[in-house]
Amino acid sequence: MSYQALYRVWRPQRFDEIVGQTMVTKTLKNAIMTQQTSHAYLFAGPRGTGKTSAAKIFAKAINCPNQKDGEPCNTCDICKAITEGTLNDVIEIDAASNNGVEEIRNIRDKAKYAPTSAAYKIYIIDEVHMLSTGAFNALLKTLEEPPANVVFILATTEPYKIPATIISRTQRFDFKRITAQDSYQRMQYILEQKQIEFEPAALKLVARASEGGMRDALSILDQVLSFSDNKLTVDNVLNVTGDLSQTQVDRLMTTIAQQDTSSSLATLQEVLTEGKDEQQFVEDLIGYCRNLLVYASAPQIIEEVELGNVTETFKQLSTTFEATQLYQMIDILNDVQQQLRYTNHPDVYLEVLLIKLCHVPAKPVAAAAPSVEASAEENQQLEALKAQVAQLSQQIKTLPQSSGKTTAHRTNSVKPKAHKVQVNKTAIYPILDTATRQDLNRYKEVWPDLMSMLSITKRAVMNVSRPVAANAKGVIVAFDYQLFFEKVMNDQELLDELKNGLNRLLGSPAEIVLVPQEDWPVIRKDYLATNRLEQKEGKATTTTAQPSATAKAEVPKVVKEAVALFGEDIVEVKKD
Repeated sequence: MSYQALYRVWRPQRFDEIVGQTMVTKTLKNAIMTQQTSHAYLFAGPRGTGKTSAAKIFAKAINCPNQKDGEPCNTCDICKAITEGTLNDVIEIDAASNNGVEEIRNIRDKAKYAPTSAAYKIYIIDEVHMLSTGAFNALLKTLEEPPANVVFILATTEPYKIPATIISRTQRFDFKRITAQDSYQRMQYILEQKQIEFEPAALKLVARASEGGMRDALSILDQVLSFSDNKLTVDNVLNVTGDLSQTQVDRLMTTIAQQDTSSSLATLQEVLTEGKDEQQFVEDLIGYCRNLLVYASAPQIIEEVELGNVTETFKQLSTTFEATQLYQMIDILNDVQQQLRYTNHPDVYLEVLLIKLCHVPAKPVAAAAPSVEASAEENQQLEALKAQVAQLSQQIKTLPQSSGKTTAHRTNSVKPKAHKVQVNKTAIYPILDTATRQDLNRYKEVWPDLMSMLSITKRAVMNVSRPVAANAKGVIVAFDYQLFFEKVMNDQELLDELKNGLNRLLGSPAEIVLVPQEDWPVIRKDYLATNRLEQKEGKATTTTAQPSATAKAEVPKVVKEAVALFGEDIVEVKKD
């Protein structure tokens, strides 16, 4: 038998084997156990996160005569046929190459026929967002009035391209990116089963390089094992992925912090001599700067992402660089990354890049203490300065004294004021007036998709934000850290990108209001207190406006009788 890739050999055959998607697998198993399955599902999420695998496992479980606790037995004829792809009742279609109206009409016509050997006929349409508009319209009628014993499973990496009319007729499951820790544990299990020796640090590099995709992780692992004759070492992983070693990045960033241009260029030549990819070189530096930025505010996030591989040099550099300096460095790296795509001399761009990075204004250093032993020239300069100070002091004493009030006014007028980005409460209160839990859940559902639409650097800034309140026309987003809140408030381009992304995901424009998390409880409390006060004042006004019991008693008898006969709306009392 010919060799099969690791991701094919170790493809999940049970829901419990799918990595990092506990919510999805638990829901599907419960639906199968209670026989509450839907006629159409939408599996959305990044590549390599288990969407197609979950669809095939669902097809086996719903048709398996021996299914237990929502899991297929994988031993009966139906399960084996679905695993091998030979069961006629489970049809898998690639929408990227079958995206026309005729293909979907063919599916619609064949779906009317009952399944031949299984209980349900399953249609798995992969990359469904590639269907044309006419194909979506042809599929819409079938999803609206599906035949009995037919289940459609739509899988996509870009759900915002699917019409809302299709999504509304399916049960949507969002597959999230797989954490580096989950990828590491799965690969560790596979290597132990294959009895292959490995370095834990090397396996962590593979897990980080996969960027949240289990299939990508196994593909990289497969490539490294082939390159190194079934030996997994750090050097072999770096050679295959083209990444910089942690030592190289630490040394390079240290020289940048010290503004040592010659040492930085020497490190660059070493990296290029090893044949590292120029784009990957810039990508590694962007990721490192991002990690430094986040580590200064939330070290636990970086500890989790890097699987505990945080060096002492990295920790020291996180206190050396200022946030504004890192922002500028990331902007420079982004510009060069774009330019590298259109040049035949990437080494020149990288050399200029390092020179720019070394000249980014560094963290201001405190003034050094004066030396005990000063030269004769320095002593002369010091004496001259003392004489000038004494002369100026004498001149100040001879000036006419102004009133204390004027002096205080002048002092106050030149007193520097710390600038702080203010929260826009006038935009928050209208959203809170009509905020609902349903609207908030709607924004929370699309928030991961919105983050995936951003670039790496923008996603890093928005990673500490989340929706906290929403109505039909807007959402309030809270940031865990004041630093990131101010950064986004001053980035109009990012705000516009967020609004455009929500418009594409929700189908309608949405206002975005930002608040720091530490200010959010106070704002919400003030809003509730204001509402209670307004309601209390309204009740008091209503009570005052009502006539007293004495006034009611003074109403003439004839008026009462007229009101009883004709009603209050008709009777009008006029005084003589």
